[in-house]
This record gives sequence, C-alpha cells and structure tokens, in this order.
Amino acid sequence: MQILCFEDSRVEQLCPIVHARPAYAITCASFRLLDWLKTLASESATGAKACQIQGLIREYLLPIQEADHGLQAPAKELPEGEDVLLVNARLVPSVQTYETLKQVLSASETASVLGKDNGVETELLAAFITAADISKLNGSAASDATQTPLARLEQLARDNVSSRFTLKAFQWPHEVVSSHMDAMNDSVNYRIEHGDYTQREDGVFVRPGVSIGEYGSIHTSGGAIVLEEDVRVGPFCFLEGPLHAGHSTRVIEHSAIKDGVSLGHTVKIGGEVEASVIEAYTNKQHHGFLGHSYLGSWINLGAGTCNSDLKNTYGKINIEYGDRKMATGMQFLGCVMGDYSKSAINTGIFTGKVIGVCSMLYGFVTSNVPSYVNYARLFGQTSLLPPDVMINTQARMFARRKVEQRQCDMDLIQAMYDRTESERETSDQLAL
Repeated sequence: MQILCFEDSRVEQLCPIVHARPAYAITCASFRLLDWLKTLASESATGAKACQIQGLIREYLLPIQEADHGLQAPAKELPEGEDVLLVNARLVPSVQTYETLKQVLSASETASVLGKDNGVETELLAAFITAADISKLNGSAASDATQTPLARLEQLARDNVSSRFTLKAFQWPHEVVSSHMDAMNDSVNYRIEHGDYTQREDGVFVRPGVSIGEYGSIHTSGGAIVLEEDVRVGPFCFLEGPLHAGHSTRVIEHSAIKDGVSLGHTVKIGGEVEASVIEAYTNKQHHGFLGHSYLGSWINLGAGTCNSDLKNTYGKINIEYGDRKMATGMQFLGCVMGDYSKSAINTGIFTGKVIGVCSMLYGFVTSNVPSYVNYARLFGQTSLLPPDVMINTQARMFARRKVEQRQCDMDLIQAMYDRTESERETSDQLAL
C-alpha cells in the first residue's frame, strides 16, 4: 500500500504557519499528521514490504520535505498492484483522526471522505482506493492524459463518497489553537498508553535523561504531564497538565507552564505559558506571558514579551487574514507567529494578531505584521528586512544550537521572501 499525503489549494489559508513547513508537519496537541501517517504505515506493512508515504506539496518545500521528513514526491504515474490511501495534509492531527483513518483503511472497497463548506461537501479529506480500481483507471488513462495522477485519483474518490466517516481539517491558523485544546488530553493519554515511559509520580511520565528541579509544584488533575528524553526542568517551576515537552527541551527556573501546552523538541521555555503550541528550536526563556498562541520554529521572544489572549470586553475574538475579517468564536486567542520571527524586550502583542515569518517586533504590536518586516510602528520606523539579513541570522542561530545550515535552509529563506511579497505590497504597515 501507498499513502499519498497531498496539499490542496486551501493550504495557503494556513499561512504564515505553512510558509516554512508542509501542512502535514503542523504540530497540534503534540502530534503532527505525519506522525500518525508513519504509525499507519508501520501497521500496514506486510511482511518485508514497507508501506511508503509520499508527499505531494508545494514545489519550493520539496527539498525540506526530503531533508527533514524523509518523504519523496509521488511518481508521475499511478501505482500498479497497490492500494492507495489519499490523505489531505490539512487534517487535524488528533487521535480521533488517526482512528478514523484506520477505519477508512479497513474498507474493502474504494471509499472517500469529503469535508463540508457551508454545508456543501467540497474538499477531499481522505480516500482509500483499491488496487483493482486503480488498474481500471490506468486502463482508461488515454482519455485522461491531461490530468495529473492526483486529479484522476481524486475524481475516482469523489465518485465513491462514504457517509460512514467524519474528519476535520484546518481551514485557518487560529483553528490550530482551538483544535489543540480539544485534542490535548487524548494525545497525552495515547502517548502514555503506547509509549515506553516511566511514571515518576502520579500523572507524570518521563523518558530517560529527564531531570526535574527541586521545590516544584506539579498538578495533574486536569491531565497528565509527559516529558521526552533529556528534558530538564529547573527548580521552583509550576507544571500543570495536560503538558507535553519534546526531547532536549529546557524549562527555565521559576516558570509556570500550564493548562495544555505542547512544546517541540529543543525548546527553551520560561515565564508563564498557557494553552499554546510551540514548535522545535523556539526560545521563550525569560519572564512574560504567552497564552492560547501558536509559535513556529526558530522564534525568539525577548525578555518581557507578552501577548494578550482575552479582550477587555470578555467577548469573542475576531481575527484578520489579509483583507478578510472573521469571527473565531473563541473567547481566548493570543497570536499566531511564523517561523524565524523575533521580538525585542518588553514587546506587547495585542489579542488575535497574526505575525508573518522572518519579522522583527518592537514595542506594541497593534496590527497584523507581514513577513520580512522590522515592525516598530510605535516609533515610526517600520521597514523591510531583506532575505540576506535573515540568512546570516539563520546561520548564527543554527551555530548556537549546533545545527548545520544547509543549502535548502538558505533557499527556504529566499523562497519565503519571494512568496510573501504580496503581503508587504498590500500592507499599510510598511513605509519604504
């Protein structure tokens, strides 16, 4: 069997989260969709024959896909003699999604799951297509020579819609935060049930190399705490579950990490953090509040940086994406910040703000910030941040973490700059 994970036209709505990663690599409730697909592939392998995962994603991310995730792009021809599981890369990476995909795989005939937009089934979320149906499709390929293999598979899937299955996909970045809170307890419980952890104390599960400092206050009545290899927690820390910390993460002394936090690997975290997703290699190691937010990778928040996640009116929060304003239905929502962005000391980020990739923040962030911008609106000094500056910054950051800067990493910085030009052209935040 083959698993083909594909990005569709709606993936761009998830920017800035997906500027630097395929949609299947978004972390939510401590898992990525790719993690679940690897589990499915392992379970579906037969004898010596492995189940292969392929990624059909935006072209500029293909080198990152191969280097960081070990996936290849699919062949130009449909496979022969193998079943195919089509999976939309925007699926919420929850335990429920994993269980549903297992049910789809167990179907004995071609079946698909469509998502609904305003009550109308439109987007393909997943499909199981039998080898027999693919063979028939290959037999009629001459009449469909202009169609891509995915388009032909999608058409076959749409002709075999099943109402037995329900799946949920991300439509907008703020949904990563809301879905994270909904799925967090199930995710940590799954890890405990299926992982090789030692129970350090009631509700605290650890892997080798974990150290927890003295005089801590640990609360697990709301969910378990799971710490991966070599996590170090300093003294005088408050930890509240559900909480997951990836390997080699450091929790700074006097931190308060509470109420549903997912930390990627090699993160440095301090201050007060609540109900947030933080991707790998990001630093927030000083005092300051972060709540109900999503931070990409290689972000650094300066000392005293705080975000607001609640309106003074206690009402539901609206958010803006470009020129589109929408109701989130969420009372608590902080910020969404793209990879490689930084904040200076004492930066204040207002409720529900979206910050692009590779931007530098100073003062009060009262509006959305496009990518590759020095944002100092309070001081009247907002300006362009060139990609060569970010490539040099990337090199210094990587060196501090003993990570090799590859050509694909430098190419990504340039590609993201080119792709986000329209953000800066339409923004009123940039005075050049």
